[in-house]
Amino acid sequence: MAGQSVLTPQSEDFPKWYQDVVAKAEMADNGPVRGTMVIRPYGYALWERMQSAIDARIKATGAQNAYFPLFIPESYFHKEAEHVEGFSPELAVVTHAGGEELTEPIVVRPTSETVIGEFMAKWIQSYRDLPLLLNQWANVVRWELRPRLFLRSSEFLWQEGHTAHVSAQDASNYATRIHLEVYNDFLTQVLALPTFLGIKPPSERFAGATNTMTCEGMMRDGKALQMATSHELGQNFAKAFDIYYQNEEGQSALCFTTSWGASTRLVGGLIMAHGDDQGLVLPPALAPTQVVIIAVRDDDQVTEACAALRTTLSAERPYRVVADSGRGSFGRRVTDWEIKGVPLRVEVGPRDLAQGLVSVVRRDTHEQFSVAIADVPALVGDLLETMQRDMFQSALVFRDARTSDVTSLDAAIDAAQDGFARVAWEHVGVDGEARIRTQAMTVRCLQRRDGSIPHNDLEAGLIAIIAKSY
Repeated sequence: MAGQSVLTPQSEDFPKWYQDVVAKAEMADNGPVRGTMVIRPYGYALWERMQSAIDARIKATGAQNAYFPLFIPESYFHKEAEHVEGFSPELAVVTHAGGEELTEPIVVRPTSETVIGEFMAKWIQSYRDLPLLLNQWANVVRWELRPRLFLRSSEFLWQEGHTAHVSAQDASNYATRIHLEVYNDFLTQVLALPTFLGIKPPSERFAGATNTMTCEGMMRDGKALQMATSHELGQNFAKAFDIYYQNEEGQSALCFTTSWGASTRLVGGLIMAHGDDQGLVLPPALAPTQVVIIAVRDDDQVTEACAALRTTLSAERPYRVVADSGRGSFGRRVTDWEIKGVPLRVEVGPRDLAQGLVSVVRRDTHEQFSVAIADVPALVGDLLETMQRDMFQSALVFRDARTSDVTSLDAAIDAAQDGFARVAWEHVGVDGEARIRTQAMTVRCLQRRDGSIPHNDLEAGLIAIIAKSY
């Protein structure tokens, strides 16, 4: 049995559908200050699992976690001109504290290149100290004019990595490794989400970066969402903050630095990439609850069978299992679990139970299986693995079907009204970028023709991916 949808259909009003899901799946609420967000337990459980999966991958690359202050002297931002210019409109600045006006205003952290650069300069003395590989999990503040929960909020949670290296090549290699082994691996293996990997054109780079790599995902309405970015900063911040080291010849040399990050925007991407008119659809690798066992009605035998099955499943791998005791309308409870996107639903009713059977339902396809209770653990294992693969494949097919290869800028603008357009970068250029912005579109990334990440935007034969975006 499928629950009755209580959400606005995607085809009718996609933004309203998104808001409905966030509210009815009990993921988040608006905070008391405009643009802020209260993340509810279910939404935070998703973020915790994302955080754990990303953190393990970051540590596998050799980076270590640290923590830096939320408050940054305003003067730090003026040391790197492009950086302060890029962030000025979004800065929140403290001018009074302790009942007095501060002698120097303090910026509430929008990102930490400046404060971490200050301490890199203090900690790095010799080539033996390099590479210095740091990451922090923190909150940041960027004063957002058009907030939307998880996608754009004035305060959000993220991880930001910051590294220093002896050479541009070493920095580039590490930033690329983060992009592929951390972000792309997480997105494909955990979120079951294919993305286009590429570099941002100069107009879209991170403020102060010499190169920005991006993962661009397609949402169910055909728009793009930037899922994660990795930045090569060259020596711009090293010059600004005097991040020098003594090389093997005993000479003083400037470091090359990188930064990279992913945020709670990933939760918004998860909702919009996989969700349907019944609510969330969670990949099993990520889902806080992988299996919900639902009693069709409040009956002692049924309740006991649910508890026993939960114990069995929890002991298997263990699976993440919840038993719904059967209080309240069965249809209402099914609807609630479907909105939350739990991958598998096991329905236990007195008639099936008398025959030693239960029903198992996939959240993504709504396929229903009647299965002997003894066979449930094996079936659950197979279905969770199959569902993880199928969700990625389904998202890939959807993305590719809504991506058009075209041969002119006019055709690209046409195609990007309802999806992604791939067109030769030489057909776009600076003038073309200005033109597509008037159509509420941007160049999301540049790729080589084979889909790989180019070294820079000057490579010949690059492809630009154009889309509307969040």
